[in-house]
Amino acid sequence: MLLNSSKILTFLTLIIFLLGYESIVSQSVSIEDLKNTIEKDFDELSGDFALAFIDLSNTNQKIMINADEKFHAASTMKTPVMIEIFRQADEGKFRLLDSIILKNEFKSIVDGSLYSMDISDDSGDGLYKMIGKKVTINDLMYDMITVSSNLATNVLIELVGAKMVTNTMRKLGAKNIEILRGVEDIKAYEKGLSNSTTARDLMIIMEAIATGRAGSKEDCQQMIDILKDQKFNDMIPKYLPKGIQVSHKTGSITGVHHDSGIIFLPDGKTYVLIIMSKKLQDFDKATDQMANISKNIYELMTN
Repeated sequence: MLLNSSKILTFLTLIIFLLGYESIVSQSVSIEDLKNTIEKDFDELSGDFALAFIDLSNTNQKIMINADEKFHAASTMKTPVMIEIFRQADEGKFRLLDSIILKNEFKSIVDGSLYSMDISDDSGDGLYKMIGKKVTINDLMYDMITVSSNLATNVLIELVGAKMVTNTMRKLGAKNIEILRGVEDIKAYEKGLSNSTTARDLMIIMEAIATGRAGSKEDCQQMIDILKDQKFNDMIPKYLPKGIQVSHKTGSITGVHHDSGIIFLPDGKTYVLIIMSKKLQDFDKATDQMANISKNIYELMTN
């Protein structure tokens, strides 16, 4: 009887192992198939693309496509600025509720000449009525992320320092991202001095926020909450079911459109997805295709 029980136990253990192995193999194949499909989707579009995906519940599951290619960071650089603001606040350099006088005059990194932001080129135009008045650092940071205010970004970059932002990203493991300056520094742009990043680095940064390594756990939760209030939702969240929580930061300039996000599923799983593009010929078509790719990633995670 003991022998039979032992044989039964061994048999059941073998079955469980084989079922688990089959599941892992099946999932691995589906990830590879999806990667191939995404690459084909990118090939059908005019432009250059990159993608980085990681399942934070199983970090062996990832998709990396052109993940180390450099892109103009556009407004995705505002997430690193937010991280640096929290870091310096924790060091006691200022408090998030401290107020500063809002100005619209900044120095070019090329020669120190002054330039101002144009309200017509800024999605965060509501802040311009506050020029000359006091605004809290926290409110500026919120506008920088949620409505992508360029004016708020430049004020905050001046406060914390572009080099300090880059240094902090290096400490988080982002090896290639370069935060050189604020926004709309035309002289710097013309000399090729622009903020740049890779999909891999944005993945590392968003993963650090999601796992509580980008600051204290309380700070990271605040960052997540701010990113959840993002007002531009035409890529990663667009085709996801209502109720799926997405903490993300977009970025776009002429021919460039990115989205970098942390996606929280009802079953407790969390994943990071970065989609980047440049040299777009049809901005709207490419954006919609990238939104569909986000949906396909979601379906992989929920099936």
